[in-house]
Amino acid sequence: MAYPERAPAEGVVLPEVYEYLRVGVILHHPETGAILDNNHRLESMFGYSTDELREMNIEDFTANTYHFSQAEAERRIRAAGDGPTQQFEWRVKCSNGQLIWVEVYLASISIDDQSYVLGEIRDITEYKTNDRRLGLFYRLLRHNIRNDVNVISGYADRISPDREASDLITDAETIRETANGLTGVVDSVKQIEETITRKDSERTLRRVATVVETVADEHREAYPHASIDVTERTVLWVETDEELRDALEQAIENAIVHNDQPEPTVSIRIDESPNTGRVEIKISDTGPPIPQMELTALDEYSERTSTTHGSGVGLFVMKWCVEALGGEFRFAENRPRGNSVYIYLPPKADPSS
Repeated sequence: MAYPERAPAEGVVLPEVYEYLRVGVILHHPETGAILDNNHRLESMFGYSTDELREMNIEDFTANTYHFSQAEAERRIRAAGDGPTQQFEWRVKCSNGQLIWVEVYLASISIDDQSYVLGEIRDITEYKTNDRRLGLFYRLLRHNIRNDVNVISGYADRISPDREASDLITDAETIRETANGLTGVVDSVKQIEETITRKDSERTLRRVATVVETVADEHREAYPHASIDVTERTVLWVETDEELRDALEQAIENAIVHNDQPEPTVSIRIDESPNTGRVEIKISDTGPPIPQMELTALDEYSERTSTTHGSGVGLFVMKWCVEALGGEFRFAENRPRGNSVYIYLPPKADPSS
């Protein structure tokens, strides 16, 4: 396959052989980190043309809510130019708003007696999905299931003919509540499994407000004491099957059931993200802060130990569903009280336009 020639940037272009590789290749200035050239595989992976990439900083196509920065990218590029190969993972925001995970190898290279830094870019989104799946199951087995089974076993051992009837009733209620919690864990894992096995071809174009209003109506009926308000500031569309619905169910239900107010209030706003143009769904509540342990357990970089287990699986379901659509989400604590969940998704064109 022949590729069209590109005008060189700063007098340098990648050798033609790099066009035939099945990995993305990018050429950086060794000091500034500026993008000088790249192959067509990288163009198709990121969705940006070479001319566009040459005008961009790395932070321009980096996911907003992850622990990456322009300064960190430049540091790694300079390190590769001065010494050993740099290997790391990065979260990329493609031109269509979709997020992918990539693995990056940076190494020094000489072209026409000039030194540059060459980057090999591999899409590892599927690998990361499987890795997080294993991490979740590790967490469930290590903490949630083991602890709940221990609770059930411990209270069952207390049952004997010598106990007071009131004590037996209390113990039985604890066993029942713990068993129901385990059932909820199983249901959440089933949702994640369904998200993993869905095919892109099963998704259809949906108006975001329609999906949100449907889920909101169901929760208004299930929780009549709660107030749920939906505001559509911008008409936006996404391609989804049940992933968006599942994520919204978790977000709205969490906002209600974990609220210690007698009449919980949930406000949902649909708008275009001012920074990225992506779909932004903001779900705000008036409840207590989300425990830091829960947020830490969601962190991509938190170590898988008993100190980062959290207690619920609902946030994982939300995260998994949003990322399955190529999106991301973040939390913010409101003042003087409450929380906000921001869901960001790649937008699709209005079918009527």
